[in-house]
Amino acid sequence: MSQATNNTTPDTPSTATGAAGSARFAGWDSRKYNYFTPKGRKATHYEDMTLDVQPDPKRYLLQDWIMSFGNGDTTYTESWTAARSSDWHVYRSVDEEWERTHYQRQSTIVGMISQAIENARRSGAAQRYDKTWVKVLEKHLGAYKHAEFGLGTSLMHAQRYGYTQMINSTILTNSSYKLRFAQDITLYLGDIGLDIEGFDAEIGKTQWLEDPIWQPTRQLIEAIGGATDYLEKYFAVNMVFEPLVGELFRSGFFMQAAAAQNDFLTPTVVSSAEGDYQRNLANSVELFHMLTADATHGAHNKALFAGWMARYGDMAVSAAKNLQPIWSLPRTKVAQFEAAYAAAVERVKAISQQIGVALPASLAA
Repeated sequence: MSQATNNTTPDTPSTATGAAGSARFAGWDSRKYNYFTPKGRKATHYEDMTLDVQPDPKRYLLQDWIMSFGNGDTTYTESWTAARSSDWHVYRSVDEEWERTHYQRQSTIVGMISQAIENARRSGAAQRYDKTWVKVLEKHLGAYKHAEFGLGTSLMHAQRYGYTQMINSTILTNSSYKLRFAQDITLYLGDIGLDIEGFDAEIGKTQWLEDPIWQPTRQLIEAIGGATDYLEKYFAVNMVFEPLVGELFRSGFFMQAAAAQNDFLTPTVVSSAEGDYQRNLANSVELFHMLTADATHGAHNKALFAGWMARYGDMAVSAAKNLQPIWSLPRTKVAQFEAAYAAAVERVKAISQQIGVALPASLAA
């Protein structure tokens, strides 16, 4: 192999040769084989296992992409999103989740839900549910699982296009949580249906496709799924849908109303999704704040995100308000839609302030 001299500074690869040892980068002389600059004083296990797993010609592929698509498109490109960044590799997820920790957490959640359902069935808990409440579970929790599944598949598509492995991993774990929760609801309704005479575990699909209450939500889910910009999808899910529709329905209705209907099991199942969202929200705020705070591209990104907020925000407001009749269905009414919706609006306002994005008129008042 030919020898080459190089006087480049750390983090600045040579463009003259791809010979081993020709470039000096962060940690090039370290006995610990670090090849990146850690976010903290030293690299975390998450950084070691995730950062730069996906290559980038700007960093180490001095010969450019080794493979490309048949039409000439490169393996990955920054043009797959309208957002811009001076350095995509700065991003780190707040929860620092990588493959092993993700599987461990998912397994723990599934085990917790399974054990709760098993114990409840053993005691005949579902048979004590209020009869009217059973219909709410059949129709509306059964419908909502389709929203979660739709978001999960949208994010599954989006993660493929992230420019760095750190971004891909964050969106992929988000997708996995959504798909798991849709499965959680499906299995839960199927299990309690075994103990409730005449329970219809399939009617939720009909509600999702035909009930006017759910059509604005369905329209929003399909709009998110149809977006071609992967960060637009990620933004629409966590910055808009979740606080205005997802949390509204899960926390603002089921978590509050269930106990008064002799149902202490549904909140256990639903609570897993609330924990998921706290992690996903922290990660997405970290990413979008990085982009709006970018010294070079911050103004562009703020305007872009404001447009996304307006488009999906208006649709989410319509979806949320159209769900209002569900709050009046339980026999014992302890949850109020007005209070839940007000909390949802405050939530999205706080999120927008964190990332420095203007709200549309439908939410700013």
